[in-house]
Amino acid sequence: MIKRIALQGDYSISRVIKGGWQLAGGHGAINHEQAIKDMFAYYDIGITTFDCADIYTGVEELIGDFLKQLAKQRGAAEKELVQVHTKYVPDRAALGQLKDSDVRAAIQRSCSRLGVERLDVVQFHWWDFGIEQYIEVALMLKNLQAEGLIRNIGLTNFDPEHTAKLLDHGVDILSNQVQYSVLDHRPEVSLLDFNHDHNIALFCYGTLAGGFISSKYLGKKEPSETELASNRSLIKYKLIIDDLGGWSVLQNLLRKLDDVGKRHNVSISEAALLYLLCKKQVAAVIVGLRDSHYAQSLHSIYDKNLSIKEMNEIEAVLGSKTQVLGDVYELERYNQKHSEVMKYNLNSEV
Repeated sequence: MIKRIALQGDYSISRVIKGGWQLAGGHGAINHEQAIKDMFAYYDIGITTFDCADIYTGVEELIGDFLKQLAKQRGAAEKELVQVHTKYVPDRAALGQLKDSDVRAAIQRSCSRLGVERLDVVQFHWWDFGIEQYIEVALMLKNLQAEGLIRNIGLTNFDPEHTAKLLDHGVDILSNQVQYSVLDHRPEVSLLDFNHDHNIALFCYGTLAGGFISSKYLGKKEPSETELASNRSLIKYKLIIDDLGGWSVLQNLLRKLDDVGKRHNVSISEAALLYLLCKKQVAAVIVGLRDSHYAQSLHSIYDKNLSIKEMNEIEAVLGSKTQVLGDVYELERYNQKHSEVMKYNLNSEV
């Protein structure tokens, strides 16, 4: 079974989290019945923690249906073993204008979609720190937590500076979800140490760079812009690859991961996940799993660890290149090339 980790208080999660973004509208047709079966498959190997967001069209409802079927087929006690982490992502156009009623409505909507009375973790995202209402909105979430609508407050894409301001205002923060992979080391600039000092768990997304960190791309020709045009996720991660030095850098990294993975009888992707799970303050990795094809292969990493020597071998491939990307979410928030991939006002569309 997939390992678990205890976080603040008595809250525990699986160290591999099933991501929901790939099930959102815009990623192709979703077979509702099959998606539910896939959730059962991951649940059965110990992946009891599911990630979603209010802006992932249809995903909260899918997970809500899974929870209903789990309770019906296996009993209410089984349903209680599942943790669902959703997000509150107010539209960029609404920042600075949010009222208590807006925040409450968004949280109640997520509860309704999931079919729960209380959200396990609400991960708060804010597009523009130049608009300081994020502190006020976080305090609104804290009030809803006190009322019992939210169990834990988490963050997503917050840097240490702005996380510290929330802590100073008395917001208890369980976690921060940020992009982190063998390619993208931005959390190591300052976030890992900060989270360690404040007992904030790190949840990592982009762990496989949209699929680039896999055997699928080992030894393959660099995809053209035309080939990537219809996949916003691949465009996003290809920009990171380009910033690090291009396709040859990815190929060198994939070869090293392949070498390390073979020593442990795991795939390139699984070696990349093991690398992250060995990093300090990383509580869990989020894997964007569209179907149950990888359930058993993920199960194979439950009792494995990489050595310090192997970690160093992987890091040596990138060397000092990792420093060019800046701090967490800095590119996506402020760099036009990267921010153009983002969609800022999805809440008004769902």
